[in-house]
Amino acid sequence: MNGNHWQWKRTAAWTAVLLLFLFLCWGLWATGFFQVVNSPQGMQDYIQQFAPYSHAVFFLLQLISVIVAPIPSNLTTVAGGLLFGCWTSFLITTAAVILGSAIVFQLSRNLGQSFAQRFISGKSWDRYGEIIRRKRDVFLFLAFLFPFFPDDLLCIMAGLTDVSFRRFLLLVILGRPWGLLVSAAVGSSVVTIPWWGMALLGLGGLVLFLVALRYGEHIESAIIHRLQRSKSPKTADDPQPL
Repeated sequence: MNGNHWQWKRTAAWTAVLLLFLFLCWGLWATGFFQVVNSPQGMQDYIQQFAPYSHAVFFLLQLISVIVAPIPSNLTTVAGGLLFGCWTSFLITTAAVILGSAIVFQLSRNLGQSFAQRFISGKSWDRYGEIIRRKRDVFLFLAFLFPFFPDDLLCIMAGLTDVSFRRFLLLVILGRPWGLLVSAAVGSSVVTIPWWGMALLGLGGLVLFLVALRYGEHIESAIIHRLQRSKSPKTADDPQPL
């Protein structure tokens, strides 16, 4: 009886998630979001049309970008920087990304592997599954910190490990905001530094972008390889959840 009741609850929860997913996708399509998703200026116009509720719409878009992949949260952050300024865009995006990460982590934990497999390909399981179980804290922090990893998918995978919710949330808070801050700053273009400083920042950003574009996969593989080569601690020695 208890087993059937639990199965019914999981089925109902998954059905609710699926319906919410379809509703969100329909809402984005009906309002023309997917026509402007690759253009910061287009997304700025899209968000602005909902004034005086633009801030709330921007928060929802950033939340959806985590839950309904693949919506590029960094690109929407740039659009938010253009519209609201650096710090407002950064704070709204950070709050939405932290909340979205917590939601997908908890959904994965409660609904199990059958839920996670609907979003994660076999290639991703092969690439990240073992390393995220063995080196969860170090790997998750590095993955959240660097722009080469699929952060949202890793949040789902982390829900299947024994990492506690509080520890996971701490890793998200420490690792994920930095790339969002850069995107918000790029979008806002409001930086009180000399022109030559702006030129250096622009050049540095361009170099980082080109390195990420050209060598991102190699850097990712090198990090994973190095973690895999290090001696794996025994299960009994693993840090206990917070």
